Amino acid sequence: MVNVEEYVDRTAELINLPLDPEHRPGVVVNFERIAAIARLVTEFPLPQAIEAAPVFEP
Repeated sequence: MVNVEEYVDRTAELINLPLDPEHRPGVVVNFERIAAIARLVTEFPLPQAIEAAPVFEP
């Protein structure tokens, strides 16, 4: 499991983004939400025989 607080801190440093201490808790909460949503997608089981569509058509 990724430490979201450390991820936020290190990423802000890496991209040279000043992160106001009063905004940090909200950023952390939002990244936790993003991770939860991403897990729904990345952990969804797909059949082995599935093929990617060659062209996206909405």
